Amino acid sequence: MTQQPPGPSPDLVVRARRAWVDTAWASVQVHVVGGEVAAVDAFDAPLPAGVPVTDVSADQVLLPGLVDSHVHVNEPGRTAWEGFASATRAAAAGGVTTLVDMPLNSIPPTTTPDALDAKLAATAGKLTVDVAFWGGAVPDNLGALAPLHDAGVRGFKAFLAPSGVDEFGHLGPDELDRALSEVAALDSVLVVHAEDPHHLVAPPGDGRLGARYADFLASRPPTSEQAAIARLLDGVARTGARAHVLHLSDAGALPLLRAAKASGLPVTVETCPHYLTLRAEDVPDGATQFKCCPPIRSAANQDLLWEAVLDGTIDAVVSDHSPATTDLKHADGGDFGRSWGGIAGLQLGLPAVWTEARRRGIPLDALLPAFTTGPARVAGLDGREPGEAPLGRIVPGAPAHLVALDPEAEFVVDARRLEHRNPDSPYDGATLHGAVRTVWLGGRPVVADGHVLAGAPRGRTLLALRTTAAPTTAARA
Repeated sequence: MTQQPPGPSPDLVVRARRAWVDTAWASVQVHVVGGEVAAVDAFDAPLPAGVPVTDVSADQVLLPGLVDSHVHVNEPGRTAWEGFASATRAAAAGGVTTLVDMPLNSIPPTTTPDALDAKLAATAGKLTVDVAFWGGAVPDNLGALAPLHDAGVRGFKAFLAPSGVDEFGHLGPDELDRALSEVAALDSVLVVHAEDPHHLVAPPGDGRLGARYADFLASRPPTSEQAAIARLLDGVARTGARAHVLHLSDAGALPLLRAAKASGLPVTVETCPHYLTLRAEDVPDGATQFKCCPPIRSAANQDLLWEAVLDGTIDAVVSDHSPATTDLKHADGGDFGRSWGGIAGLQLGLPAVWTEARRRGIPLDALLPAFTTGPARVAGLDGREPGEAPLGRIVPGAPAHLVALDPEAEFVVDARRLEHRNPDSPYDGATLHGAVRTVWLGGRPVVADGHVLAGAPRGRTLLALRTTAAPTTAARA
């Protein structure tokens, strides 16, 4: 148990019989001063006089706010798909108190400081939770990543296959090496959509694949992920750059990744709730709400991904929330070639994964690092940077981002009632366990009794602190 020296009287004390503190369950009281955790004391220690006290119900657990390092907010430019107001409300409802926005599918994509300024301006007055930003590494901005790095992005996203939008080009082999070298010189990280286009099966000229999920799955075979990851790891070994493998769906790539980690290469890995909970065998034909790239694979493959989560090969479980309007998501009556790929799951990540873990006999505590400290570390939000507080932990000096979760509460998903902008989800109608009851952002409630509170949004933008950086115009505002 940690205890701070006497200081200012707390603004709030939150007490819980079961709280996730320092990688273990503990009975604690959390003292909040000025939006930060000031102390973590024993549950039955004397309480300071005159301070409001909130007791977490005995059937609930207290968690640090979750971190989701892979969210496509899409604003500005494609706000009809999602936007900062709806995305951050959905995040809060799911217990996510910090998300990291992807540089596409907004227009402009976040590939220049001016584009980051546009993104920051679009957040004004809309954030229910805190938001950080990835930049993009595309063919057009290689050699000019430093200004965007200095402006405060957390790292750089790259595709090794076409991204699906014209504004965000993918990197060929030589361009990947250039990007890795540049990222290494900046001491940043390259986060990579790892599919090799040479192993993908292109649909006919009209883009149609039909309604059979099996045909879509065959068009993006496991060899595509394996080849792209092997190329990425070779580049990491040559350049010394840090790299992160996004949304791993193919368990066949795990031996490559385990060997790379064992050899000391600076590589991290994520997977997503849909790969841990949904199975190719169960996807109905025409159900394009299940379409994502790389695709949802077999039950046997899923078992191996679970092993990698539990043994730490996979560092983070994050949503890859990538929604679209209903007409785009269900194009041509559910054609898997023409419909937009992406899972809408930001609000449901922890309940979905916990429901599957519970079915497998896996305890909740085995999941928590992958939802908290893992993604925080991937995005450089773990406090290792000077002047930045650690996220995903309940420790003195961290923001008082807290979540009260009822692990055994059961609910049925109604996609129309989610906070997402568009009512499409592969979890629609599913019965899940694990209801978020209360969420505090900086010690102030933003969710109560499971509902996002009305009122002024309280989230902040989290630009990385660079000693060489001149703040962007929007950041200074």
